[in-house]
Amino acid sequence: MPAASTGASLALPSDARTTAAPAADLRHRTGEPGFRRANLALFAAGVATFVLLYCTQGLLPVLSADLGLTPGQASWTASAATLGLAAALLPASALSDRFGRTAVMTASVFGAALIGLALPLAPNLTTLVILRVVQGAALAGLPATAMAYLAEELHPSALAGAMGLYVAGNSIGGMGGRLLSGWVAASWGWRWGIASTAVLALACAVAFRLLVPAARQFRRTPVDARALARTVGGHLGNPLLVRLYALGAAFMAVFGAVYNTAGYRLIAEPFNLPESLAASIFVVYLVGTVTSATAGRLAGRLGRRGALYAAIGTTTAGLLLSLADNLVCALLGLVLITGGFFAGHAVASSSVGRTATTGRAQASALYLIAYYVGNSLGGTLGADAYHSAAWSGTTAVGLAAMALAAGVTLYATRRAVVTRRAHGLSHPA
Repeated sequence: MPAASTGASLALPSDARTTAAPAADLRHRTGEPGFRRANLALFAAGVATFVLLYCTQGLLPVLSADLGLTPGQASWTASAATLGLAAALLPASALSDRFGRTAVMTASVFGAALIGLALPLAPNLTTLVILRVVQGAALAGLPATAMAYLAEELHPSALAGAMGLYVAGNSIGGMGGRLLSGWVAASWGWRWGIASTAVLALACAVAFRLLVPAARQFRRTPVDARALARTVGGHLGNPLLVRLYALGAAFMAVFGAVYNTAGYRLIAEPFNLPESLAASIFVVYLVGTVTSATAGRLAGRLGRRGALYAAIGTTTAGLLLSLADNLVCALLGLVLITGGFFAGHAVASSSVGRTATTGRAQASALYLIAYYVGNSLGGTLGADAYHSAAWSGTTAVGLAAMALAAGVTLYATRRAVVTRRAHGLSHPA
């Protein structure tokens, strides 16, 4: 499951049981009107999803100033949405098997956008956090379903390009939501910042509904809770999958910790950047598009574990470099952290689909659950650490997460060496 952005990883590949196309001649091919409409629809939906999911991360300093919140308290407005999304991924995937892909995606994107319009009216932090949990849960319907829809409705020859455009929508939405809300909030306050993202998401939702072709290949399947529980239990009993889930959580914990607090650091001493300029740091997010795309080639040269070591080393170097009270070093550190995160995430997430021989949709969903729980925990812990010990506290949280990732990877390397030796002894040359 390659990812070009934090958003890209949300796409859940469905099992062959639900994606097999019994009538290949009905699937949309490259150049056909249905193909173009499906591409544009899912691009718009991806933008809407990630504009909403990350809309508060770019305005956390403004929230703190206006509501008198610590960084840790304000960070819950970001963490709550990812927790809600993580909790709803598996149920949303099951609902799409029962009620249809387009129905679930439509309800998801419109429901989340409408909740977004209510967020600026929240009178206090508690109400805002509760609404963000609900909004995150509503958002789960689209990422849990979009990849299955594309796999079912598009001809295999057209699928790679469509997946790429959907990923691009996720990436643009993830970056755009942070930038738009931060820029607007710097001038007119956080309520207008959130409102601006909700209006953009609603426009994207309308475009999605008008463009998306009706599903022609979907076959309704009953929801079997017992079978789902057995599949999930089997995945959680697979040590390799559990290690991959831990890696996803560890990398995302660093990302959440750093980007929940980078704005606070840049507007404070010694940098004293304007809030509008500090919000622009999310442009660094584009580094992820490059590193995600090259992660596959890196893994081809170094192997998956070698690529993970490189990603861990790059992220760690970025964390250490960012400690310097020098703007160039701080920004270069963010570039290295972002590049290392995306590379590590791309390698770990793509390994899940290769490792799981059955129930791949559920295996990917479990990875994403760990990934977004890691984001929520890392973001909140990093913000609390920043409040207690400034940027060095945030860095300590990130380094602890990278130590966990290094430990998991070292353990996997040791197991592989032992296995190879045992294989060599039992099968002498």
